[in-house]
Amino acid sequence: MIETAFAMTGGRVTLDSKPILRGIDLTICPGEVVALLGANGSGKSTLVRALLGLTPLSGGQTLLYGSPPARFREWWRIGYVPQRLQVGGGVPATVREVVASGRIARQSRFRRTSSADKAAVASALEAVRLTDRAGDPVQSLSGGQQQRVLIARALAGDPDTYVMDEPTAGVDAETQRLLADTLSELVLGGKTVVLVAHELGPLEPIITRGVVIREGRVAHDGAPPRPEGECARPGHEHVHPHAPESAAGVTVGPLTGWQGEPR
Repeated sequence: MIETAFAMTGGRVTLDSKPILRGIDLTICPGEVVALLGANGSGKSTLVRALLGLTPLSGGQTLLYGSPPARFREWWRIGYVPQRLQVGGGVPATVREVVASGRIARQSRFRRTSSADKAAVASALEAVRLTDRAGDPVQSLSGGQQQRVLIARALAGDPDTYVMDEPTAGVDAETQRLLADTLSELVLGGKTVVLVAHELGPLEPIITRGVVIREGRVAHDGAPPRPEGECARPGHEHVHPHAPESAAGVTVGPLTGWQGEPR
């Protein structure tokens, strides 16, 4: 049997009596680079959270590496990059502390931070070019820099699969190009990537499969759709403001990390 990273069958999500996902069948295999595409409110962010078990299904099932989310124990295999960094009150968290939280799933309860943990954090900070900001409070960073912190947190955990929810939305062109370069290296190393996107921009060359979500259903599953109109013009920077998805999920389970934000 071929191993799958994610397998959803008949997936349905209803929130506040409103159907958000309407019978999704989706399988993602190791090594694929899959873009979940669609307009704002189409259900793509809800889908990615449902794949992870963060938003409960009202029908159907989802499996992570062959196990239901409630019974899945190898959370180190999944690196989750949410849309935005949320850090609560109390003592301000530094960039290094947030990135180091990406190592939690690989640590035993009683083991102190190891040299391997420190090296992984340092490497992740270097990859996103934030080494010089490691000691700064994350609140002092720009939106694009905070997005880099989230990516570094996932990188530090060295997972098999990276799941990213709109990683390029609302960030500058430099951060988009940096993300594309970073993901290209991960893909060459055999990693699986699932990302939610409104448009692909600099990420387009590495995408192997596009899944278009329309009104909670899969409208296309195959070759990534080609850009059209203004987005297809040379030099288009692909930086646009985006409204949040119309439905938010419920954060539960082992992916819960820094200040209640999923890892």
